[in-house]
Formats: sequence, C-alpha cells, structure tokens
Amino acid sequence: MGGVGSPAPCLALPWMWEREQPRRALFASFSVESSSMDAGSGPIISPVSHLQEGPFSCPICLDALKDPVTTPCGHNFCLSCLGAHRHHPGAVAAGSGAPSNSRCPLCQEPFPADLQLRKNHTLAELLQVRQPAPSSPGLAMAPDKPPEPCAPGDSCAPSEDAPPEEVLCDFCTDGERARAAQSCLVCLASFCSPHLQPHLKSPAFQGHRLVPPLRHIEESLCKLHLKPLESFCRTDRSCICQLCKAQEHRGHEVVAVEVEREHVEAQRPKILNSVENQLDELGVTIAQTRRTVDLIKGTAQKEKEKVSKLFAETARVLAAFQKEVLGFIEDGERAMLIGAAEELRQKEERRDTLTEHKRNLEKVPSTDTISFLQEFQALKIATEEKSFSCASFPKELSFIKSSQAVLAVKEMLVNICKNRWDQLSGNGDEGPILYGMPEVTIEPPIPEKSSNPACLESRDYFLKFAFIIDLDSDTADKFLQLFGTKGAKRVLNPIAYPETSTRFVNCEQVLGENLMNRGNYYWEVEIIDGWVSIGVITEGYNPQESYDRGRLGRNENSCCLQWNGQNYVAWFGGFDCVIQQPFFHTIGVYLEYSEKVLTFYGVKDSKMTCLQQFKVARFKKGHFDPFQNKINHQFPALFTHNLKPAFFLESVDAHMQLGPLKKDCVSVLKRR
Repeated sequence: MGGVGSPAPCLALPWMWEREQPRRALFASFSVESSSMDAGSGPIISPVSHLQEGPFSCPICLDALKDPVTTPCGHNFCLSCLGAHRHHPGAVAAGSGAPSNSRCPLCQEPFPADLQLRKNHTLAELLQVRQPAPSSPGLAMAPDKPPEPCAPGDSCAPSEDAPPEEVLCDFCTDGERARAAQSCLVCLASFCSPHLQPHLKSPAFQGHRLVPPLRHIEESLCKLHLKPLESFCRTDRSCICQLCKAQEHRGHEVVAVEVEREHVEAQRPKILNSVENQLDELGVTIAQTRRTVDLIKGTAQKEKEKVSKLFAETARVLAAFQKEVLGFIEDGERAMLIGAAEELRQKEERRDTLTEHKRNLEKVPSTDTISFLQEFQALKIATEEKSFSCASFPKELSFIKSSQAVLAVKEMLVNICKNRWDQLSGNGDEGPILYGMPEVTIEPPIPEKSSNPACLESRDYFLKFAFIIDLDSDTADKFLQLFGTKGAKRVLNPIAYPETSTRFVNCEQVLGENLMNRGNYYWEVEIIDGWVSIGVITEGYNPQESYDRGRLGRNENSCCLQWNGQNYVAWFGGFDCVIQQPFFHTIGVYLEYSEKVLTFYGVKDSKMTCLQQFKVARFKKGHFDPFQNKINHQFPALFTHNLKPAFFLESVDAHMQLGPLKKDCVSVLKRR
C-alpha cells in the first residue's frame, strides 16, 4: 500500500464494504495499542490494522492514508478520495451553477466549497516513520521472508480439485480465491497461508485466536457478548466466552474447549458403539412396526368392507320391510274401500228412494184422497224394505297397527345398536352378545288380575296407604327451585344451595325426606310441564355419580317411570321399556315393600289405569324381554336397602308438584 510499505496490493479491502454492518462494527472495536511499541519496531500495517488504527486510515476507501488532508472539522482523508467526493455532480446547486457548501463525509459538517485542500505534511511524515520492521523474535512461527504476491502455481493458488465445501480465503480478491489455512475469531475472517503471515508475524495480532478454517465464523462467537467461545462450562453443558465465565458462569466448572474436546474424544468410541447398537435395534423395531402398521391398515380395510356390506344388506332388508308394510297398508286400504264404496252406493240409493216418495206424498193435493193413500202406502213400503247385504264395514282398520309395528322395530334397533356399541366400546356389560332379534311386543305388560290390591282400579283403596312426602332440600340439584316442600321446577340459573354430602351435582334430581322399609306406600305426583321422571332410589346412592350413570333408572340402585313428552318409558339398570298410553297429569305410585313390587298408575276421576308394574315375572312362551330379564335378576336387590321417593326433572321446562292426599284420605274415612 502506498506510503506504508504493505506487502502486496492484493491486501486491499474493498470486500469490507460488502460485509454485514455488525461485522464492520466488530472489526472497528478491536483497537491496536500502537503507542506501547517503539517507532523503530512498529507493526506491519495489515488490512485489519487499517481498521484498528482509525486515525491512519481513510474513512472513504478504508485504506492507509495517501497524501493525507485534514478538513476543518479535524478528520483526515486521502487527497484523491476527498477531492472526488467534493466534485461529484450532486455538489452543484440546482439551477444556479455555483458550487454549494461541501460536507465532511464522516460527520457531515459543512465546509466552504472553494476550500483549497493542502497536504498534511506532519501526518504524512508520521506515516513515513511507521515503516515495516522485522518481526518480534518471540513469534517463532513467523516466516523468514515477507509474503510475496499471489502467483499462479504457488501455495496461494487455489486447488483445482478443491471440493465446494472447502473454506476459501476472504482476502483473495484478485482472480481465484485460495483455500483458507486458518480462521481468526477476532477478525471474523479466514486467511490463506500468505495472507495469514501478518497474524503469525506481527505482535499486533498476538491476541487474536486462530482456529482451523470455519465456514460460519459467527457461530463461534458468544451471542450475548460477541466474544470468541474459548471455554466450556461443564455445569451447564455449553460453550462460553471469557465474559460469560466471569459473569453468568462464575463458580461453575469451566475448562478450555480443547480440554473438553479431548475428554469427549475419549468417550466417543463408547458413545458411537452405543449409537450403533441403538441403530441396529431401531432398524429391527422399525421393520416390525411397519409390518404391524401394514397389517392394521389391511385388517381395518377388510373390516370396513365387511361392515359396509352388512350395512348395505341391512338397508336392503329395511327397504324390503318398508315396501311390504306400505304394500300391506295399500292392500288393506283397497280392500276396505271396495266394501265401503258398495255400502255407500246402496245407502245413497235408499236415501234417494225415500226422498222421492216423500216428495211425491207432499205434492198430493189435500182434495185427492186416492193419490194420497197410494203415495203414503208406497212410502211406507219403502221404509220397510231391507237393504241388500254388503260387506260389513270394520270398526277397526286392519292396517292401523302398521306404525306401531314399525315403531317397535325402530325401538328394538335403537336398543340393540346401543347395547352392541356399549359392548364394542367396552362400556357395557361383559355378558355375551346375543345374536338374533327376540320377539317383542309394543303393548305394555298387563298386570295379572288377582287378589293383589295393586290390580284394583278404585283410587279409594290406595288412599288408606297414603304416604305424605316432603321434598328434601339438602338433596336438590342447584338447577332445581323448590316451592315449599311439595313443588319443584327446573331453572336456568343455578341456586346457591349450601354444600351437603347428599346433594346431586350432575343430575337435576331431588329426593323425598321419608324412608320406606316395610309395609305398603302410596303417593301421587302431578306433572305440570316438561319431562319428569318419578321413581325410587336406595338410601346409599352416590350424589357425585356422572350424568349418564346418576340419572334415575340408569343404574341398579333406582328405577322410574319417565314422561318424555310423547309417551311413557320405564327405566331400570339402563334398560328401558316404552309404554303406549295417553298422558295423565297425575301419576300414582304404589310400593309394596314386602312383596317387592312397584306399580305406576295414571289417575283420572278417581279411576286408576296401570301404566307399568316392576316385579319378578316369568316369560311368556316364545317371548324374551331384556327389560323384564333385567328386573328378574336385579330388581329384588333394591328391597335390601331403605328406599326413598326420587324425582328427576329432565327438560328445561320441567315442573312437578306432590299431590295433597290428606283431604282425600279424610273424605274416604268419612264415607266408610
């Protein structure tokens, strides 16, 4: 470099402007303490030292000052660089043609445009004094001769066979870039052998850390302090810089990265052997898992095909059944319409005949006695005539039960699908799956007529067993509002009831305070609105039970009769039985504890209609009822506990009231 005695022109730094701004700032932050050296043995002015020695480098070209000039603001520039900067086209005022004030390229302070630039002789002499000197004898690795310019064929030339992964010299700007010999963690650059000589020869670079060539040098710096990672913290298992060692990792076990590398190298054979073993095991297990995955996919696909085929067959069966039922209705309609039409024709003819004779009789004048007698006799004969016999019109249509039969099939399919799905998903009973569809009837079981008082239809009989019930507020769910001790209604906003161990938390239910453990009991409930379930529950119930299991009749500790807005449904142990009966506002409940019988009645005008009776009963021949089977096996176990009246208000508009039986009981006693 001119005036400084730099070793070669290829050491110019035009590439520095193309680097990232953080790296430029990092270069400028490392200053060279040149004042501590003698003038006779000053360091060689290397490209890195240009940036480190700020006063002796031109801020424009970043090279050593050549013919230095000083601006009024005190900054130094090359004469040619500042002259070119002053006379660029933008320095002329637009439209006037006269030069405007120039500005310092470094601090932007203006100075007169006609200022005559003169060479700073003092600074030039100082640069003359700072000539290159022999390197310090302490640097044993320094070469005997200064580096020569890169020439083809020498060590600076790049290898033609160098793979693309190799790190190249950052200072080789003219022609081909040579392979880097080492990287500097301070300069953040890689150098070939000739360009590395200043680092090996000059004391100014004695503090720089050289490492084997690195492609991404920034990764060797501490992200917090931008210092080289020279140490390894064994406590935190991470590479750190000297500032980290003195601050965040003070007191930790810290060693040099080379020491840790030796320690890790000693463990590498063992670790690699373990890795190889794991890779072998993973290879075997991966192959097995892939075969398992293929087997699962293949089996699932076959099962889906089978299920789809079975569903298609089931759909065809249902479609055929639908066609048969609709055809049955149409045939019955056609046959009955033929008989009805014939009967209608005969009756219309008889009506026309009677109308005609009546009209003829009315037309006879009062003076025509003969005609009057003749017409009257004809009308009398017509009234005595018997109509021709025709097919008797049935009082009940033959196809009226078609919808009931389809409803029975639908309910049966729903129950079967639910039970099979529960067993398939593991939520149902562990009992065997029964194949085939049992014979079912849609009509409710009719209680056997005997001397059993439960079969009597007179309400007066049951009133002598009247059981006065009061609702227990300590059991009411927070979404139930009680009206005294007799009424309950479901509400949308929760009520702040005190916490008790007997209060339902997942089901909108409430119990009666009274216990039943002997004799007979009778009480009545009025359904005012919504879906209401009425039943009994054992004293040892669990109020924390989930909604699916805690509702009345969905477990083996309770049973109930539910009104769901369309019909009645009896529930016990998760099994249900649909009851086709009209709606009754008042439901009578008769419990025979000793007989282990519970009967529900529809009450209207002192008459009792049996809706459902829970008791052990034999199956009719050729008839299997899952609901009755559940009762036969588990219903008697209820009577080994004290029982309580229970009520479940299922819908949001549900509202019920306990019937007042005191006055009715008194009136019955008076009549007796």
